[in-house]
Amino acid sequence: MAEATTDPVRLPPAPRIPKVLQGIGFLASRDKAAATLRGRYGSEFTINLPIFGRTVVISDPALIKEVFTMNTDLIARGGNLGAVLGPGSTFSLDGIEHRQRRKLLVPPFHGKRMQGYEHIIEEEVLREIATWREGEEFATLPSMMRITLNAILRAVFGADGAALAELRELLPSMVLQASRLTVMPPAVRRGIGPWSPWARVDALRRRYNSVVAELIADARRDAAIDERSDVLAMLLQARYEDGSPIGDDHVADELLTLLAAGHETTATTLAWAVERLRRHPRLLTRLAEEVDSGGSELLQATIFEVQRTRPVIDATSRKTRTRIRLGEWVIPEDHALLVSISLAHASESNYSDAAAFNPDRFVGNPPDNYAWVPFGGGFRRCIGAAFANMEMLVTLRILLQEFEFGVTYGAGEPARSRGVAIAPGRGGEAVVYRRQPVLTSAVSADAARVSA
Repeated sequence: MAEATTDPVRLPPAPRIPKVLQGIGFLASRDKAAATLRGRYGSEFTINLPIFGRTVVISDPALIKEVFTMNTDLIARGGNLGAVLGPGSTFSLDGIEHRQRRKLLVPPFHGKRMQGYEHIIEEEVLREIATWREGEEFATLPSMMRITLNAILRAVFGADGAALAELRELLPSMVLQASRLTVMPPAVRRGIGPWSPWARVDALRRRYNSVVAELIADARRDAAIDERSDVLAMLLQARYEDGSPIGDDHVADELLTLLAAGHETTATTLAWAVERLRRHPRLLTRLAEEVDSGGSELLQATIFEVQRTRPVIDATSRKTRTRIRLGEWVIPEDHALLVSISLAHASESNYSDAAAFNPDRFVGNPPDNYAWVPFGGGFRRCIGAAFANMEMLVTLRILLQEFEFGVTYGAGEPARSRGVAIAPGRGGEAVVYRRQPVLTSAVSADAARVSA
């Protein structure tokens, strides 16, 4: 168990190359660089990175569990997402304040409320795929982005209209630009005045704040707000234990967190799912048969395996508040820790034949909480994980019911960084053909008699 200590610092081994070269290697290809270092040094190593500085990278499930369950007196959040999303985002909060906020955010994304969102996903998927043309290869990522953005907007705000239309227009550009700038040092992000890389994001954020302020005011005037099930209504009515509400500025930050995290990563995973399935025709056939029969076990296992083999977030970070013991290592105060999701998922110690795409490994065998971590873990596990999983299940089920996918034996699409998320390099290309309706034997017999 991780604990505070006064023992001498003992860090995992590190490459003996200049910091600049280490940074360039990680920026050029994070997965390859991390895999190379793991092959040389094992599941823990130290690297000197831009933004983070000297960083301990871990991928062993036992140590991941220690980090995710560590007392917040010993370890704090890491990374720059809080600076991007605002001071009221859960990514910016720590300790007791974070736990109190998280408690208010959990109800909208669990239990019966989740079932109420399923019809929204179904409507958005059917609306989007009505435009898909048969027999022509196209990138599915833009469609997945529209499906997940529209779905989360409706789940968060509960309705459509001019304000949501404006958010639908500005959010994709805002999220993508902010995501790319998140991985840059603060001085580079901010730059100088209106010529800084951040100036465009700031302008979009001001538009966002204005639209959300209008939606908050409308919700407060709604006499039936108590009957609404959307996230905005619930956040406005939520109260801390002392009876105080969440401030409107923090509501806006929290909604942006949900909107950004709730569509970019899910859409990217769905594009990867299409990319993987097209290269596994036997699995495609089995999945189509399963959804036709009303099942979902193999489909759920497939989603787990897509997230394992193609994680869209490759790492999550923490920072030590004091000197701690972590396994055999002693990490100094104010030191970065990086939980490598990609290395944990690709480890032969965690998964037999780890390089293979094999959803059957998860059939009747749910993933381990610390060897499979696409949503992070512990106190900071993604609040919307259940919503994202439901959204992927519904979307893929409808796609399999509605289409046959043209298969390919070509090489898999390369990974391409969009800043925070890692997407298929060609956008998850697909070729689709609409399926003929599946007829029951009774209906088929009736049709035969009519033909005769």
